[in-house]
Amino acid sequence: MLLAAQEEGYRMHSYAEEGVKAPNVHYLGEAWLHRVIEDAPELGYHLTKATFKANSTLDWHLHSEPQVLIVVEGVGYYQERGKAPVLIQEGDVVQCDPNTEHWHASSKEHNVTYLAIYSGETTWTEVLTREDYDAVADLLTTEK
Repeated sequence: MLLAAQEEGYRMHSYAEEGVKAPNVHYLGEAWLHRVIEDAPELGYHLTKATFKANSTLDWHLHSEPQVLIVVEGVGYYQERGKAPVLIQEGDVVQCDPNTEHWHASSKEHNVTYLAIYSGETTWTEVLTREDYDAVADLLTTEK
């Protein structure tokens, strides 16, 4: 069916592939990125599938425009500056307002895969240390 739709001129995209291993910049651990929709200015946003292997995290950052994370598999963590960290898992949708400093990651024990919908610029603000990540992991594991 997908092939037939492509033959008819539909703009079809797949997020099924894992993507490419991201260069180890602004995160700890191992991350894979698949830029599902990137060069579509008429849409006004990008769609990226990100998979963070267990025990991996992004640094603190913010976006000039809103960002939405749709968790499609696994378990992870999300935290906004000044708020308590939360556990995110398959089925969760996180909406992050523009210019809100935050980080997101896999859990210590599980990979997490999410679809990120975003536009604008990303500004990296602070390194999230292994110690800070471990403290969040310990806190959220204890709360279960």
